[in-house]
Amino acid sequence: MQLDNTAGTTPQRRYDIDWLRTIALGLLIVYHIVITFQPWAKTIYFIQNDESLDWLWIPMSMLNVWRIPLLFMVSGMGVRFAMERRDWKQLLLDRTVRIAVPFTFGFFVICPIVAYSVLDYYDMEAGYTPKAGHLWFLINIFLYVLYYIGILWAFKTYPDNPFLRFISRLLRRPWVIFAAALPLMLEAWLVNPEYFANYPTPHGHFLGMVCFATGVVFVSLKNDFWRAVQRVRLSALTLAVLFFAVPLLVYELEGVPKYLIAFESMCWMLAILGYGSVYFNKPSSRLSYLSKAVFPVYIIHFPVQYAITYYLVPLTLPAILKLGILLIGTFGLSLLLYEFVIRRIKRIRPLFGMKLHPG
Repeated sequence: MQLDNTAGTTPQRRYDIDWLRTIALGLLIVYHIVITFQPWAKTIYFIQNDESLDWLWIPMSMLNVWRIPLLFMVSGMGVRFAMERRDWKQLLLDRTVRIAVPFTFGFFVICPIVAYSVLDYYDMEAGYTPKAGHLWFLINIFLYVLYYIGILWAFKTYPDNPFLRFISRLLRRPWVIFAAALPLMLEAWLVNPEYFANYPTPHGHFLGMVCFATGVVFVSLKNDFWRAVQRVRLSALTLAVLFFAVPLLVYELEGVPKYLIAFESMCWMLAILGYGSVYFNKPSSRLSYLSKAVFPVYIIHFPVQYAITYYLVPLTLPAILKLGILLIGTFGLSLLLYEFVIRRIKRIRPLFGMKLHPG
C-alpha cells in the first residue's frame, strides 16, 4: 500500500499495513475455528464439538474488541492509498471488482454451501439459502467507499487542507492521539448495543463507518501520524491491557460500559499500529505471497472448515487434538486450494478478489 509522504517524492509503500490486513484476516479464521469448541456454537449455526474448550474464549474476547474495528480501519487506509493512484471513477470501479464481485459470488455460491452443510449435519431441513455469512463485512466496506468518496477525493486533491493541518498540529502532543477514541465512544454510548462485538448489526455498521473514516484520516496525516503512534505505542498497549484485565477480573467481562470498551478498542489499535510501524514496515517474500493469498483463503476457508468439522467432530478424540487438526487442516487445505486452483485459473481469480492477470 502506497501513499506520498512528502510532496514531490516517490510514494513509499507501507508494508506494515499489508501485514496488519493479512494478520487481521488470519485471526478471523482462527476465531471461526475456536467457535466450534464453544458450548453455544450450534445456536449460531456452527457445527459444535461436544467437549468444549471454554477457556479459549478469554483470548477470543480480547480479540473481539479490536479484530473487526482494525479490519475496517486498515480498509480505510487501503482505500486512501488506492485513491492516490486513481481518480474517483477508477477507485469505484476497482472496489466494485475487488469487493462487490467476490461478495456476490460468496453470497450466492460459497455461503449457501456452508449453510447447507450445518443444517444437514443436524438433520434439519436444508435447502439453497443465499446469505452473506462470513463475508458480511465486504458490503460494509463497499458502502463506506461510496459514503466517503467525496472526502477521499478532497484529501487527495487538497492534501494541505486546514483540517489535516489542524490535526497535525495537535499531534505534536503525543497524548492527543487518544482523542481518536472519542467518535468510537460516542457511537457506543448513543447506540448502546447489547454486545460491543456484535458486528452484523446497525451498531456494527456505524462502528465500521467510524473506524474506516479514522483510517482514512490517519494515513492522510502521513508521517505526523506514524511518528505520533510510535511515541504512544507502549502507553496504548498498557492501557489496552488494563482496560481488558480489570473488567475480566472484577466483572468477568459482564456489564462493562460500552464506551469504555470502545476506548479499549482504540488503545489496542493504536498499539498495534505503533508496533507494526516499527517492526513490520519492511518488504519480505513471505508478505508478498501472503498478502495476495489471504483474501482468497479467507473466502474459501469457511466451506473448508465446515467440511472438516463435519467428519472430525463425531470422532472420539480429545478436544484440544481436534482443535489442532482443524487449525492445520483449515489453513493448509485453504492454502492448497489457493495455490493450485484459485491462483492458477485465470477466469475464477476475480471471484476471489484477485486481479485477472497476476502482477
